[in-house]
Amino acid sequence: MPATLPESPVIQNRAMNRMHAVFVLAVLATSARPALAADLTVEQVQQILSTPEREGTAVLAGKDLSRLDLSRQDFQRANLVRTSFFASKLVQCNFSGANLSGANLNGAWLMGTNFLGADLSRATLMSIVIVGGEVTARPSFRNANLSGARIIAELDGADLSHANLSGARLGVDIKNQGMGQMRTNLTKANLEGADLSNADLNRSLLRFANLKGANLRGADLFRADLSGADLTGADLTGANLEAADIGGTMFKDVRGLDAVKGLDRAEHRDSAKF
Repeated sequence: MPATLPESPVIQNRAMNRMHAVFVLAVLATSARPALAADLTVEQVQQILSTPEREGTAVLAGKDLSRLDLSRQDFQRANLVRTSFFASKLVQCNFSGANLSGANLNGAWLMGTNFLGADLSRATLMSIVIVGGEVTARPSFRNANLSGARIIAELDGADLSHANLSGARLGVDIKNQGMGQMRTNLTKANLEGADLSNADLNRSLLRFANLKGANLRGADLFRADLSGADLTGADLTGANLEAADIGGTMFKDVRGLDAVKGLDRAEHRDSAKF
């Protein structure tokens, strides 16, 4: 009986390709979602959120939930560590007490979204959407932990009172400004009692912002626009105000004023209120 010849590499590759194609089709059939889509459908997320045990599980942690309309869902106290909500609609969602550490919220719609007491440490919030559509309320980050977060966004009028923004990066990255300068807009934002120690706020817009009692120790405010802002009772020890616009800025009862860097080179100092 003649010996069986081994299959050629071409035949083996064809067989492997057929097996791979069958496997891919099986996966797509069971998941009922197109390739390159989010890890879960809206319905699957809703089902997970409806279970009583959801707070103690990490089933949504690290998942890709990008480009989904998850508006008005209740994520309260959910484990969402490193979860991606890239470009997802999260309008009026409840994330209070949720763990979003390292989460991706770039391009997400956050009109009326509640992040009260949420952990957003090291999260990214680039180009988030907070204006448009029927909902006019701004997102609330009151008491949220945004330490080490990367934020370039329009947050004018947003509530960040008593939030932890220590070490957060909200400033302009000059090395990546090929399409024009992108900066964080915190005009008229409520930052009362917020911790902004060692935060990068260079070139950010803080016009008429409420910074009463805020901790700005070591913060970089180089060329920031603080015109009309209220820093009553804030701590500016070691902060950098070089070239910052402080026209009409309230410095009443500010601590560490003698240790501020670049105050003598700030713009419109003559109209600041010391």
